[in-house]
Amino acid sequence: MQENYQQLIELIAKSSGTSVEEIERKIEAKQAKLSGLISKEGAAQVIAAELGVNFDKQLIKISQIVQGMRKINLIGKIINLFPIREYNKNGRSGRIGSFVLADDTSNIRTVLWDEGHIDLIEKGQIVDGGVVEIINASLRNGELHLASFSEIKPSGQVIENAVTKRPVFKKTIVQFNPNDNVSVRAVIVQIFEPRFFEICPECRKKVSEVGECATHGKVSPEKRALLNFVIDDGTESIRAVMFSDQLEKIMTMSELDNSELFGVKKKEFLGKEMMVEGNVRKNQLYGNNEFIISGISEVNVDELIAELEK
Repeated sequence: MQENYQQLIELIAKSSGTSVEEIERKIEAKQAKLSGLISKEGAAQVIAAELGVNFDKQLIKISQIVQGMRKINLIGKIINLFPIREYNKNGRSGRIGSFVLADDTSNIRTVLWDEGHIDLIEKGQIVDGGVVEIINASLRNGELHLASFSEIKPSGQVIENAVTKRPVFKKTIVQFNPNDNVSVRAVIVQIFEPRFFEICPECRKKVSEVGECATHGKVSPEKRALLNFVIDDGTESIRAVMFSDQLEKIMTMSELDNSELFGVKKKEFLGKEMMVEGNVRKNQLYGNNEFIISGISEVNVDELIAELEK
């Protein structure tokens, strides 16, 4: 979250009356003193505390949130309220509320775990399009999480220019954090065999092996595919996943479904450098990051030269 980190530095500088350059020098010195055992974001928060800047009671913008930050306070507009869902995992059960919260700098998925907070949704006090104030939230895997010690309440503040589209930032793979929306220039170094599944033509959800949808019953399912591959940009490698909507831009379903044709396309793309855009997410089973592709294209040499010249 390099952009968020820069926003945080500027906030510390403004709150403490210290220049941005001095804050950055203090952060570098703190990292050197701790032999690199602390991230830039962590060092920034330590420096903030040393300068008397307390985020525990201060409202911040979504773009100023960085990894490791706790007790986050902000005001935002709900731009997508999801249905309450139930869970039952490892002997524990309950309900989860969630929505996308936006302000005039960015937006973030927000998760509610407390029954009292979820009741506010059921009672219509937290609604799609409403503005809320959140106190004492935490950041987990790039999402904002509210537990029983957090607070959420309707706010009278007006947010006219809420950012509804997630900004896409250019990053190297080693800089990827969960929930980042990023683009990267990388080489395809490994391609796995495609996997196929069937979905309901009505709700687009997976159907059972006998073609039944949990919502629409027996349907004529549509065949879909996904492709796993590995990309590397010289700083790190990451497993990437591409679903049919994007996959069809570079391969047809007949090429995916025919081993000989797929082999030809595989040779064509292995070792090729591409511009790849998507969302970083944490694989809950293995605990590592993976990249969900939302766009892939050839490298535009003219644009690359212009960028390097800058």
